[in-house]
Amino acid sequence: MVKPIFFYHQCIAFLLIVCATFSHGRLHSQPEPSYLKFVINATEFPSEDYYDYIVVGGGTAGCPLATSLSESHRVLLLERGGVAHGNSNLMTQEGFLTALTEVDTFDSPAQAFTSEDGVPNARGRILGGSSAINAGFYSRANPDFFRKSGLNWDLRLVNQSYDWVEKAVVFRPDLRNWQSAIRDGLLEAGINPYNGYSLDHLLGTKIGGSTFDVTGKRHSAADLLNYANPANIKVVAYASVERVLLASTSYSKSKITAIGVVFRDHKGQYHHAMLHEKGEVILSAGAIGSPQLLLLSGIGPRPYLSSWGIPVAYHLPNVGRYLYDNPRNGISFVPSIPLEHSLIQVVGITDLGTYLEAASTVIPFTSPARSVFIRQTSAPLYLTVATLMEKIVGPLSIGSLRLASTDVRVNPIVRFNYFSHPLDVERCVNGTRKIGDVLRSRSMEDFMFREWFGARRFRFVGPALPADQNDFVEMADFCRRTVSTIWHYHGGCVVGKVVDGDYHVYGVGALRVVDGSVFSVSPGTNPQATVMMMGRYVGLKMLRDRMTYK
Repeated sequence: MVKPIFFYHQCIAFLLIVCATFSHGRLHSQPEPSYLKFVINATEFPSEDYYDYIVVGGGTAGCPLATSLSESHRVLLLERGGVAHGNSNLMTQEGFLTALTEVDTFDSPAQAFTSEDGVPNARGRILGGSSAINAGFYSRANPDFFRKSGLNWDLRLVNQSYDWVEKAVVFRPDLRNWQSAIRDGLLEAGINPYNGYSLDHLLGTKIGGSTFDVTGKRHSAADLLNYANPANIKVVAYASVERVLLASTSYSKSKITAIGVVFRDHKGQYHHAMLHEKGEVILSAGAIGSPQLLLLSGIGPRPYLSSWGIPVAYHLPNVGRYLYDNPRNGISFVPSIPLEHSLIQVVGITDLGTYLEAASTVIPFTSPARSVFIRQTSAPLYLTVATLMEKIVGPLSIGSLRLASTDVRVNPIVRFNYFSHPLDVERCVNGTRKIGDVLRSRSMEDFMFREWFGARRFRFVGPALPADQNDFVEMADFCRRTVSTIWHYHGGCVVGKVVDGDYHVYGVGALRVVDGSVFSVSPGTNPQATVMMMGRYVGLKMLRDRMTYK
C-alpha cells in the first residue's frame, strides 16, 4: 500500500503528466470528421438488429478493427462513452485537465479507479478510448515483442498496418527548450546513440512521433473511422454492453458460441445486437473491460462465477489473471527558467530494462500571499514544473482483476502487485539511477537555482532521489514508495491462457478478444502504436481468412 505522504505526491504527478499532454499553440477551427455521419446515440438503436461483426469497445484497437472489417461486411461498433469532436476540454490545452478529472458523469471521457496497490489510475471512456486522453507519444513495438508475444504475426502485414495508422494520425513534434535539454541530457548520461526522429524502437535516444498535429489538435484512433465504408458500418455511442449472448451449438468444435450482445443506453433501455451466420463478436474493451465482460458473460473460473450467482457458460480459469501495469517512477522540480507545456516527445531506450521520458507543464495558481493582492492585479501567476520519469520493460510482476459488482458500469477491483518480482525492482533501480545521471548532466544546469556561495540546486516538487544512489536498498525503497502508473496496463485475457494465437477465446465459438488485454508484456515505450496497428492487422487478416475459407 502506498504511504499517505506519497499518495499526495502521486496526485501531483498525475496532474503534471495530464497537463503535459497539452500542446503549444491554439486549436484552429476544424471541419467535422466524416465518421460522425454514421455515429448514433444508443437511444436511437432499434431493440434488435443484425450484423456480420459486432465490435465491443470503440477504443485504440476497436476503431481500426471496425474500419477494416467494414470494407466488405456489415459492422457494428459499440462504445460506452461519447464523441470527442467539439469538446474543447479534450481537444485543446485550456480545458483538457478539467475533462480528464471530471469523472462522475456517464459522459465523462475517463473513468477513474484506484488499484488495491493504492495507485490512482484511469481508463478511457470515449470514442478513441485511451488514445483520446493520453500524452500522444507514438513509437512502434520492440521487435522482440513479436517473437515473444505468443501471437501469430505476419511481419509484412504488421508493417503495412503500422504505415496505415501513421499516415492518418502521427506527426513529427517540434522540440522546444525542455525536450531539447532532455535529449541532450540523455545522451550525456550515456543513452547512445542518437537516432534522431524515428517511429521505430531503437536502443539509444530518439524523438518519437506524436498524435498531436502542428496546430495542437489531438488525433486518436477515432480518426481512423474516417476510412471506414460508411455503407457498412454503424457506430453507437453511450452503449454500455452488459454481456455477450451465448448459445449451445452442435455444428462447431465449441459447445457454445456467441450469437450477439445485450447493451443498455443511458436511459436504461435494453437493446440486442445479433450476429448473422458466420459472424463474430469481438471484445476490444481493453485490459479492464474485456476480462470484465467475459466474467459477466459466464466465461471464467467456475467456482468464482458461481459465488457471484453468474451462470457458468464455459470454465476458463485464467480470465482476469495475469494482469500487468508498467510502474512509473521519477522526480519533478520547479525550474529556474520558464518552460513551455510539452508532450512526451523524447525517449531514452536503455539496455538496462528501462525507458526514460520527460514532460513539462505550466500550472496557473494562487499562492496564499498573492491572494491578499488579488484585487490589485489581474496578471496570472504560473508555476512551471518539469518532470523526468522512467518506466520499466515488461513487467514481470503479475496482478489480477476481480468483479466488484455484476453491474458492468462499476469498475472491477484490480491489483497490479508492483515490484513483487525482484527483477522489476532491479530495473527500476537502474532507471532511477539513470535519472540521477541526467540530472547531473551539463544540460540540466540551466534549470537549477543558484544558492548561497555559488552552489546550484534543484527545487523538487515531491520526493527527490536518495542522496546515495549507489545504495541499492535505498533506491529500491524509493521505487516502492513513489510508484505510480504510466497508464500502460495490459493482460487479463492473455494469449495462451484465455485466447489462442489468432485471438479466439478458448472453448467459445464466434468470440475473439482484440486489444491490449491479450498481451503478457507491454510492446515498448508506449503501447498505443501497436494496439492501433493490431486493430488494423486483425481486421485485414480476418477479411483475408474469410475469403480463403468462403
